[in-house]
Amino acid sequence: MDNLTFTNTILLMEGLKVAPQSSYPIFILLLLIYVFTMGCNIGLIILISTDKNLHLPMHFLFCNLPLNDILGTTVMLPRLLQDILREVSERYMTYVECVVQAYFVHIFGAASHYVLMIMAFDRYVAICNPLRYTAIMTNKMVVKLSVSAWGLSVLIVSIMLGLTIRLSRCRSKIENPYCDNASLFKLSCESVVINNVFGIIYTVIIFTFSLGSVFITYGKIATVCMTSKNKALNRKAIKTCGTHIAVYIVMFVSCATVVFLHRFPEYSESRKLASIMFHIVPPGLNPLVYGLQTKEIRQKFIKL
Repeated sequence: MDNLTFTNTILLMEGLKVAPQSSYPIFILLLLIYVFTMGCNIGLIILISTDKNLHLPMHFLFCNLPLNDILGTTVMLPRLLQDILREVSERYMTYVECVVQAYFVHIFGAASHYVLMIMAFDRYVAICNPLRYTAIMTNKMVVKLSVSAWGLSVLIVSIMLGLTIRLSRCRSKIENPYCDNASLFKLSCESVVINNVFGIIYTVIIFTFSLGSVFITYGKIATVCMTSKNKALNRKAIKTCGTHIAVYIVMFVSCATVVFLHRFPEYSESRKLASIMFHIVPPGLNPLVYGLQTKEIRQKFIKL
């Protein structure tokens, strides 16, 4: 075996640079955020699955969002909480654990875009083609859209990480709060041109389709609202779409920042903050914005 190949399967996580006096306050803050996020998202799934009045295509489609948020938060925060209370020199993880974490981190990232795209499509049909909504958004269509969103995420991420795990390793330090594809292929001393090219092409494609579909969809919704004479419906639609776009922008900017800053090592601390925000802010905001903005769900919460 080549002498440059790192044969030990134990990796050192760089994690967050936290002062000893700040470790416990940050730990408590992140723990509270985790409990709040999990409680809200699990509560929404239980509410929708147990209340027959909410067994509608729109709400079943919405369930993809809290499921993905639970995945994205759980795959990163518990491990980060452990590392905060550890010395930097004791933050170890096996290579297999790192690959598994990276896999689900990227599933979360990809599904965040795809799920919001199919939800935007649902709102478009409901507002722009209300008379055909029940004919188009059947349970079968909901299943097709959901399977497409998750299937595309699994396929692309599997290819991306497959290109990475084929590489030999000559380093053992993950320069990130958690494992992701870029952190993994940076462990290699081989050429990673293929990995970079695939990652850039995929990122450009998903960002283009995501931005394009969401803003075209909501743009058409806005056009319909401006030409409609039903002012009450228009206010409701604009309010809903406005909050949806706000959350989408937060998710998109934090995701794009992480991808962009991976190319600039001098901004590693800013990248770490952005990567953590991506796994905390959207999952915490989504239940409030998407859940409580829905009249039926909001009324159920008020009665509890």
